Amino acid sequence: MTGLRRRIARRIAAEGPISVAEYMALCLADPCEGYYTRDEPGRDQFGRKGDFTTAPEVSQMFGELVGLWCADAWTRLMGAPRPVELVELGPGRGTLMADALRACKAAPGFLEAARINLVEIGPGLKRRQRAALAGLDVRWHDALDTVPDGPLLLIANEFFDALPVRQFAVTDRGIAERMVGLDAGGALRFGLAPAPSPWAKLLPPALARAPAGSVVELSPQSLALVQAIARRIADKGGAALILDYGPAESEPGDTLQAVRGHRKVGVFDSPGESDLTARVDFQALAAAAEQAGARAFGPVAQGEFLKRLGIEQRASRLSADADGQTRQAVAAALKRLIAPEEMGTLFKALALAPRGAEPPAGF
Repeated sequence: MTGLRRRIARRIAAEGPISVAEYMALCLADPCEGYYTRDEPGRDQFGRKGDFTTAPEVSQMFGELVGLWCADAWTRLMGAPRPVELVELGPGRGTLMADALRACKAAPGFLEAARINLVEIGPGLKRRQRAALAGLDVRWHDALDTVPDGPLLLIANEFFDALPVRQFAVTDRGIAERMVGLDAGGALRFGLAPAPSPWAKLLPPALARAPAGSVVELSPQSLALVQAIARRIADKGGAALILDYGPAESEPGDTLQAVRGHRKVGVFDSPGESDLTARVDFQALAAAAEQAGARAFGPVAQGEFLKRLGIEQRASRLSADADGQTRQAVAAALKRLIAPEEMGTLFKALALAPRGAEPPAGF
């Protein structure tokens, strides 16, 4: 039993059940024992020896194309403002940003204009990012709202899936919020709140009309964040690229999952020691962004998005004159990123730009 699990149980015993969103927030961001905030020497959540692998860790091609997407948006959509705040939310090891900046050396003036901002809450991850981006002028932030004002270019890769969700059970008597409580033996378990939840009023129509027996999800934190991004883009100019996994349209389902050592585990098995995520509702994000004044493009399946950006041509160049082992590695990475049975269909790309803007690259 983890120390965080004991603290959560004590809190529930003293104060009553907590929402699924509160549980996720504690597991991922508790200052002392959260999955992303716990600071242990040598600990690494990413890669083969960690718990999961993200697209930037699969191949340099991913970060390179995202970087060139930013440079194109800066030039073609924004008119090359100087300076521009280049922001990444949840930058992991710093791999994506390092690859993106290397590729952007080919874009005249972009690196001189870009001021690099990383939004990160994990002290251990900040150290890895500093190592990956050594020699560069980088500013770290705990939240987006401390990023300096001005035109914005924002990247969020597999960030929104880790923002807390509220879950609701659709019953014959209405919609009840799903809560985390304790069973008779003191173990964590799911239950239902006895009174209607005001949060249920924010559910999209497609979810509010789900049949009895369904579980539906809502991420107020995601909606608030995407609206903050959209308002800034509408007011100051810019573009945002959100890449994550989830459906193109709002749909019911219990998508909360825990992953440890590249395997799914129970969501109550090891609070603070396994990653918790839920699928991103891209339709809800796009609607919220447009309500806040931006224009949403997509979502587009990640495989199609990357192909439109030229990933197949980039793979061919990396493979040219390479040895057999390298060619096999490039081919395997390409398949992982774009094949429908891998990341190509489940993962999506959504872009935000000012109203009236032409479509960004890939859309």
